[in-house]
Amino acid sequence: MKTSIVPASETKNVGIWIRVSTEDQAQGESPQHHEQRAREYAKFNRWTVKEVYDLAGVSGKTVMDHPEARRMLSDIRKGHITALIFSKLARLARNTKELLEFADLFRQSSADMISLQEKIDTSTPAGRLFYTMIAALSQWEREEIADRVKASINIRAKLGKNLGGAAPFGYMWKDKKLVVNPAEAPVRKMMYELFAEQKRMKGVARLLNKAGYRTRKGARFTDTTVERLLRDPTAKGVYRANHTYRDGKGKLHVKPESEWVLTSVEAIVSEELWNQCNMLHTERKATKQPLGPKPVHLFAGLLHCGCGQKMYVFSRSPKYVCSKCRNKIPMEDIEAIFRDELQNFFVSKEKVKAHLASANEHLTDMKARLAAHTKQLEKVRAEMRKVYQLYQTDQISPEGFGKLYRPLEDQERALADELPKLQGQVDAIEIHQLAADDVVAEASNLHAHWPTFSQEEKRRIIESITEKIVVKGDEIDITLCYMPTSIELTNRQRNLLDSWRRPA
Repeated sequence: MKTSIVPASETKNVGIWIRVSTEDQAQGESPQHHEQRAREYAKFNRWTVKEVYDLAGVSGKTVMDHPEARRMLSDIRKGHITALIFSKLARLARNTKELLEFADLFRQSSADMISLQEKIDTSTPAGRLFYTMIAALSQWEREEIADRVKASINIRAKLGKNLGGAAPFGYMWKDKKLVVNPAEAPVRKMMYELFAEQKRMKGVARLLNKAGYRTRKGARFTDTTVERLLRDPTAKGVYRANHTYRDGKGKLHVKPESEWVLTSVEAIVSEELWNQCNMLHTERKATKQPLGPKPVHLFAGLLHCGCGQKMYVFSRSPKYVCSKCRNKIPMEDIEAIFRDELQNFFVSKEKVKAHLASANEHLTDMKARLAAHTKQLEKVRAEMRKVYQLYQTDQISPEGFGKLYRPLEDQERALADELPKLQGQVDAIEIHQLAADDVVAEASNLHAHWPTFSQEEKRRIIESITEKIVVKGDEIDITLCYMPTSIELTNRQRNLLDSWRRPA
């Protein structure tokens, strides 16, 4: 088995996202500074800045519905820009849910996210893998927290305590107990009687609406609402607590029956009528069996047979099969081989040495220059404060203040203008240099947590770094996306910076 690498594209049209809070601006982090820093990063990569999305002073609590955010997402979907540069993840959104939603929308449009502070650039294979691992591990942590919350919910439900939320239609909460709602109960009972007669959900909804009845929120009844209420056993006197949950996308799911907590309440309809309606519903559903969710095959589209054909998993088959020559490989085998090869690729001594052994002297020089530049800027600003204090205490005249302050002011302006340029260059070099370091550092975590990832998460990781896998007899050729060595990075960075220094 061998692993090869292929080069990735470098040209793109990008946008710059600026969101600096009022407090940050008061501390000297101006929107202009952030914009210039991002422009320098784009310049380093020879990208074209097409748009600037300015949300200066906007709270990061929720930004998804902001006009600038909507404009940015529209540009992403249209392909007007294919990447977004921002100073750090918290500047894009502080709300974790929105941050992951942004990531999903970018992924759907094949667009990249570049965070300068976290050194994440999803235009590189290393950046895509690193961001995917962060999202996957974050999801894992959220599920761990959710499990602990579920445990407390079970205890409260068994103690008969209200778990929150609205009471089922036909009931209401009174003194922390579920009791019949005299205004809604007759309508709930009518649903069962009409369905026993009509045997159609849409017919029941139509008759209820025609009679002037509405849901608790004043909406018209639909067949979906009628179905949900008919299936709910509360009407026959059995209230289900801890019955459902919502996932990270707000979609409702039913929990395993072992987690339900059943409580007796006053019935609205007889058990016989409830059973009759639900038996009719079950019989009708049996004649219209819906298709189940499409399974996620990890290597579909990436796995090729030695004859050149792509290999797919056919219905009820545990193997990837070539339709032309019938070459086969079990799904479990190819996943295990890929996982081990991924681990070996990132942590083998020879390959780590190829990525990390060569010290990047230019990066060290640039960091030293940036540190010295920052220190000089702080020194000049301190001198400006001293001169101003002397003027405030009448220790120098207005003429003397002007002679001392103006040169310092000019120097401070020049230093401040140069600072984001230096930061942008250091950001670009560090992201390309440290991307390999980050992936190597996270590789062991990826290998350890692999069994805990969902099929969708595994697929994203595989897509982010895999170009092609070829199965030819007993040989498997895995082609991973290109990640340059530190030597290549150093040479490329020096060439680019030398070209900038040459006079036009």
